[in-house]
Formats: sequence, structure tokens, C-alpha cells
Amino acid sequence: MPGLSERERGECKKMLSVMSKGDLLSLSDTVTNKMIAVENITEAMEAILAYTKDAEELLKRKKVHRDIIFKYLAKEGVVVPPNTEKHQLVKKTLQFWSFGKVLADESNENRLQLTETASESTERKVEPGFDPLALGQQFCQWFFKLLNSQNPSLGQQPQEWGPQHFFPDAKLRLLSCAEGQRTEEFEGAELVSLRLLALARDERLLLNPNLQPHGLRALVSPHGLVLVAVAGTIHRDSACLGVYEQIFGLIRSPLDDNSWKIKFVNLKIRGRDAVGGAEMAAPALTCDSKELQLLCR
Repeated sequence: MPGLSERERGECKKMLSVMSKGDLLSLSDTVTNKMIAVENITEAMEAILAYTKDAEELLKRKKVHRDIIFKYLAKEGVVVPPNTEKHQLVKKTLQFWSFGKVLADESNENRLQLTETASESTERKVEPGFDPLALGQQFCQWFFKLLNSQNPSLGQQPQEWGPQHFFPDAKLRLLSCAEGQRTEEFEGAELVSLRLLALARDERLLLNPNLQPHGLRALVSPHGLVLVAVAGTIHRDSACLGVYEQIFGLIRSPLDDNSWKIKFVNLKIRGRDAVGGAEMAAPALTCDSKELQLLCR
């Protein structure tokens, strides 16, 4: 019996740790054909990991529910549409375990040190060959993994969130279209970071970006301002509350090892009543490149 690799054991253990005691004991009985008696969660997990033939077999077990795999992927920064079926989630998980991916500099994962496609230029202006869309994808993977980690419902250790990811004069404009329309505006790295933190930590919202072509757009100004626009769905626990569109303005900070920092954030939230079912499944951006270009001025 080939069994699980060391990496697969570690990742499976993360997934099993969020299951209920009853489901774990039942899964242990299934995997061991009731030949191994277990008395607690720790023994059940060890039996499951020891007697599982391969990772795919474990992920396909009925007790490993679709929501468990989805939340695991969200914690690890692997973005998938919220309506993805279980067999697709299993495939995505196996690919992630086989190849993995780097969302940020591993030596300092809580800082946004993203690699340009052309060169590691220390200049504020963008070099020829720079791909703003590639940066946008990396940034969104980094940002939403970091923000969602603050959500206590995910049961994970929060990553290092704070004003250090923003410029001192950063601005946030938050427009909410749910049960009426409300606009909030904040200025300063501390206030902006605290308001965004409250979305995840206090309001327990989980923001799931749509990184497919119709959900993500990015462009760059001649002076180095990169605009990243992304659409996505908003969740609380297992409920989908609505959709959002978010525009980030990013600039390299020469005083902070040339890392990218957030200059401004525009966030528009729409509740379920304001959108249709198809849009809820795969939200698309409503702003076009011309509208983004106006923000570069």
C-alpha cells in the first residue's frame, strides 16, 4: 500500500482537524474497516492517515464534505468559484499538493514582495515587459488570503495584518448597497487597515475573488501606479451574502525594500437582493479599462 506522502499527511491533517468528532470516528471505522478501535480524535486521525491508500481516496470519502475542502483551499489561498462541485475541488486540491505555489516571498510571507516579469527594477517607473495582470493575480491571492485569515470562523491563526501594508496617506471608499445605500470613507493607513480588518474579524465576512478573465482586470500608468480591479462573492459561514467589486491602487515603496503597498481601495458591496443568480455564481466586473484609466490621473 503506497500510503500518503509527508506533504499529503500534513495537509490531510489540516483538513481532518476541522471535522466533527463523530465524522472523524465514523471515517476511521470506514478507512480501517472497523479493525482498529479508537477512543479519541487524535487516535482517529492517526488511524485515518495510516490506513489511507492515497490522498484522492481520502478526499472522495463521503465524510469529507465539499464545504470542508472548499474552506481548506480558501485558507491556503487557492481561489475557486463558490459553486465548484466536490470532484472539481478534489482535483484542485491534488494539483495544489503535487505542485504547490508561492503566493509571497517565503522568507517573509506577510510582506508583498511580488516579482516583475521583466526585471527586479528599483525604479518607481514600470519597466518594458511588465505584466500588470500577473501582478494583479499575485496581489489578489496574497491580499485575500491575508484578510480572510483574520476571520475567526475559519479557525486558523491570523496572519500579520496591519497598516504596514498601506501608504501613510492611504484612502478607503466603501459603498454598501444592501438594504439601502451607504458610503464610508477613511484616510490614513491605520484607519484603512482597521476598517478592512473589521470586515473579516468583526463582521466575519469571507471575500472570495473571481480571478477568471471576466472577474479581474489590471493596468499600469506611465508613472508606476498599478490599478487592480477584482469582482467576487461575499460569504458568512456557509451563506453567500452577495457580491463585491474592489479596486486597488498599488505603488512600489522605495523606503520599504521596494515592496508594493496599497495607495487606495474602492470597495463596492451588493447584497443578494441587488443581483441575479447567475451573477452570484461568477461575478464579473462592471467597470471597464477606460474607467480604471481615469483613476490613474
